[in-house]
Amino acid sequence: MPVVIRPSIGVAEYPALAAIWRRAVDATHDFLAEADRNEIEAGLQSVYFPAVVLSVAERDGRPVGFSGVLEGTLEMLFVDATERGGGIGTALLAHAITDQGVTTVDVNEQNASAAGFYAHRGFEVVGRSETDEAGRPYPLLHLRLRRPSVSDAV
Repeated sequence: MPVVIRPSIGVAEYPALAAIWRRAVDATHDFLAEADRNEIEAGLQSVYFPAVVLSVAERDGRPVGFSGVLEGTLEMLFVDATERGGGIGTALLAHAITDQGVTTVDVNEQNASAAGFYAHRGFEVVGRSETDEAGRPYPLLHLRLRRPSVSDAV
């Protein structure tokens, strides 16, 4: 089934996107303390989603992933845990690069699969922070697209 990338319809689909986020984080962020996970989740619909341009990946008319972009930075990209490995993340990243001008992304250092995903698609580490943007003890790798081109994103 093909993946369709479309703009978010807004607040009405935030609960579905938050559910995708939770399943994705439960599957990939085992380093995240439950209290931190709950704190982040509590802010998704009120703080994080409204702050970015959200794109939604659909398969068969159903949201299966999403990304959020702000001023050339990929702020979030999550794929439903039941859909991992099906090209959804690659499609969302390609859209973010080609249609939204993304050239940078931060990734949790402990999330080796995400770091590898971006490295394989042309991003390189250009810096590191000891904590995440909220000061929590989760080191971030700062990545920049080596050569902004479509071939890197596919």
